[in-house]
Amino acid sequence: MSVTPAPPAELAARFDAFCHILEDARSRYGVPGLAVGVLHGEHELTAGLGVHNLRHPLPVNDETLFQIGSTTKTFTATVAMRLVEAGKLDLDAPIRTYLPDFRLADEAAAAGATLRHLFTHCAGWVGDFFLNTGRGEDALRRYMERMVELPQEFPLGEGWAYNNASFSLAGLVIQEVCGKPYEDVVREMLLAPLGMTMSFFFPEEVIIHRTAVGHYTPEEGEAKIAEPWALNRSAYPAGGIIANIPDQLRYARFHLGDGTAPDGTRLLSAASVHAMQQTQRRGVSLADEVGISWLIHYRGGLRTVGHGGATTGQFSAFEMVPERGFALALTTNGSRGRLLNAAMIKRALETFLDVRIAEPPRLTLDADALAEFTGDYSAALADLTITAQEGGLVLASKPKGGFPEKETPPPPAPPPAPFVFTGPARIQAFEGSMEGAEGHFLRDEAGRITGLHIGGRIYHRRA
Repeated sequence: MSVTPAPPAELAARFDAFCHILEDARSRYGVPGLAVGVLHGEHELTAGLGVHNLRHPLPVNDETLFQIGSTTKTFTATVAMRLVEAGKLDLDAPIRTYLPDFRLADEAAAAGATLRHLFTHCAGWVGDFFLNTGRGEDALRRYMERMVELPQEFPLGEGWAYNNASFSLAGLVIQEVCGKPYEDVVREMLLAPLGMTMSFFFPEEVIIHRTAVGHYTPEEGEAKIAEPWALNRSAYPAGGIIANIPDQLRYARFHLGDGTAPDGTRLLSAASVHAMQQTQRRGVSLADEVGISWLIHYRGGLRTVGHGGATTGQFSAFEMVPERGFALALTTNGSRGRLLNAAMIKRALETFLDVRIAEPPRLTLDADALAEFTGDYSAALADLTITAQEGGLVLASKPKGGFPEKETPPPPAPPPAPFVFTGPARIQAFEGSMEGAEGHFLRDEAGRITGLHIGGRIYHRRA
């Protein structure tokens, strides 16, 4: 454990207790290793547990690099906000202002889409589109050219669904207006000024450092190395950063502050930092509300602002409580790390902020009522089969593959997960392979079930 600067004894004791909770959770969820950092006012506390790679094990410490996945989306949006303040971008100008050759299957969406649509996940086209367009500086442009293949799930701005493709497109906008590669812009405009010297994009940058490897960690059986390790360059604006815990706490301090760098340089106005964290849209299944890239939750009376991430066998959590000057960064290298992270966000709020998060009421439906929801559902990366059981539902997921590359075969299917109803059309898993997940069934104008919104994605009901 490391502490900077020395915190009050009580805070250090709470962090020590939290690390014991983490170690128990790491064992329970079969996660080989994790790193954690807490920012509480002026105090920073960090630790590492377990090993970075089961094949060649070294102890994880707070300097171990992990893929932080989709937390990168907030970096992309933060850089864009700097460019807005510089007069180079407008959140509400059509994307074609910057990319005149942008095309989609839906012309209305292509003509009307703005950066605000992209940063709030309401563009409407299929978002889980992962394509290897090479390692060259034209990777994002070649990706944009293939976006014409994407179906439109809902009209532009009229729904909400998590959208990786939108952030790759936003990365290209940044690249075009700056006249240099996206990664260089992020380094120059954000990473370097914040002193984030241990944050990278490319595998060749991290190979000389202690870097975590992802693992498939089933409920039963041996853990296996998860491959491929690297993401496509076309996905970097959506999830490409690799960082250690101290760098993530530097980033948290910036977004909990007034937009200045550690040396006092103004990077972003306090108004823009605040605006990014304000509600732009209502969220569905993945967040209560959505800011400019940030996902907003209400937990035990607190408003939290954050964004975790997932890559191949690695899951990260990044959660801030602006009103309390608190942040948690947690990185794991096991496929059940998502379950661990969700549970540990709640435990962190309990441990450090004395917040108790009550469970929602559980409803029991009879067989006739449950029958309305059963059947087969489909999304870009997985299919779901929903059956009824003991007053609730069981969701069986069948991954299709397609991440991190279009041709990537599917990972092992998780065990079927029990869900209970917490509202007329809302379900939640309190145990099993989808523990913590929340879903919301969608209906058409006639009241028929048309889909399930879960994990931020829309699973369309098959006829």
